Amino acid sequence: MASRDSTESERKYAPRHTAKVPVFADIAGVEQPGEPTETFLEAVYYDTARLELAARGIVLRRRTGGADHGWHLKLPIGPDSRREVQTPLGQPDRVPVELLDQLAAFTRGHNLSPVARLTTRRSTYQLHGADREHLADFTDDRVHAVILRGLGPEKHWREWELELVHATSEFFTAAQPALEAAGAVPSTHISKLARALGPSWPEAATVEPRPARKKGPVRDVVTAYVSVQINKLLAQDAGVRQGVPDSVHQMRSAARRIRSVLGTYRTLFTKGALVELERDLQWLGRILSRPHDAEDMRGRILATLHDLPESQAFGPALGQLEHELGTAYNTGYQSALATLNSPRYYRILTALEHFRDNPPANSKASKPARKTSARLVNKAARRLDRAHRAAGKAAGTANYDTALHRVREDATRLRHAAESVTAVHGKQARALEKTGRRIQGVLGDHQDTVAARELLHRLATAPDVPPGTAAVYTALTRQEAETAAKTEAAYRKLRKKTRGRRLGR
Repeated sequence: MASRDSTESERKYAPRHTAKVPVFADIAGVEQPGEPTETFLEAVYYDTARLELAARGIVLRRRTGGADHGWHLKLPIGPDSRREVQTPLGQPDRVPVELLDQLAAFTRGHNLSPVARLTTRRSTYQLHGADREHLADFTDDRVHAVILRGLGPEKHWREWELELVHATSEFFTAAQPALEAAGAVPSTHISKLARALGPSWPEAATVEPRPARKKGPVRDVVTAYVSVQINKLLAQDAGVRQGVPDSVHQMRSAARRIRSVLGTYRTLFTKGALVELERDLQWLGRILSRPHDAEDMRGRILATLHDLPESQAFGPALGQLEHELGTAYNTGYQSALATLNSPRYYRILTALEHFRDNPPANSKASKPARKTSARLVNKAARRLDRAHRAAGKAAGTANYDTALHRVREDATRLRHAAESVTAVHGKQARALEKTGRRIQGVLGDHQDTVAARELLHRLATAPDVPPGTAAVYTALTRQEAETAAKTEAAYRKLRKKTRGRRLGR
């Protein structure tokens, strides 16, 4: 059986031990309840010594019996929904690598081992609607739990589950009266493991930050934005480990956004409290940039190469460029993988979550969000204006490319700062975000031409390069120079249109 990725939506209920199953025909939409099928299930649940998975509502088990025997990983995505990844049974006590990749951002170097063994005698009723549509499955479970590691005593209980198949979430509401009439109430436990562990179940590892509000404290602007980006970091971690396209870019983008916003709002926090965190995020972004930049450059240069005459496009230069940029990507990607398994990376994730949950705020962070955030975002806008002026003075000099790169960095910072206050400043913030994004995009293309020309010059002037191959690199360099001129012209046009934009207070 290959791995399978799906989404499940279910609710759990606690019935009396002697309760009879509900009258399914009383549920609106159910026309043909099926006869029960009996299954015996045995599952071993895994977690770290500190129950880090449980603290995040994540369930990892190896289950035998039933049609879906194998390893099951359940990741919460909403109140009643979880993403479920299933892999074959494999070997006991050996968690599949695919699942370890999914969990690495949460286990952070800590080993997984069994915490409980649950056996379940299950009766399943398929609930069908019109035209035999399979709406949902109702299961009546009698559970016996053996708790390991001395975390608690053995337990027995009865549990009902209602899992949607083709029905919508309104089916839960429709089923509620029938379930209550049968003597069941919604379970207070998010999983069987939670009920098994009882008092040993850990407190939630995450605290949902308060949303940013115009009259709320400005610190909420920061923590709400950072929280979203932390979730993106964690979500992309497994993709980077498994080589999913665009995951490196998305992860790097989240790290850059956090660093930008921390820099913008630095004065709201205890002096020096964010220095190490910003430095670590810069390091992480730099590592992730290597494979991303190599992959981007490969696509860029090869596309330009294929526009040349066929004798040049498919000559020795093609193989050398493929080798050069392929090697750069592979080296960068392996470095990124090593980074994602490093103690420093895990410390960054923990430090980010600690900042989100316990921000080292000073008295300025309690000021109203609208006025204070406008002042700080406008400061980032003025910084971009200064970079514009410096670039104008550097035009025609050897420092021009460096000055444009500085503009790009400041435009990126403004973009992220404005992005953080869209809930507070609305249309004005979106306009400012668009300004930063457009400048960042144009000058990102320009910076790509700078890097490409440096590479092509190095290859063209290498010892013993054949004249024909050197001519190809020269032609490509000329194309990049033309692209650079176009991006510079586009930037000058944008600068005139966007100079002086600010948020109102």
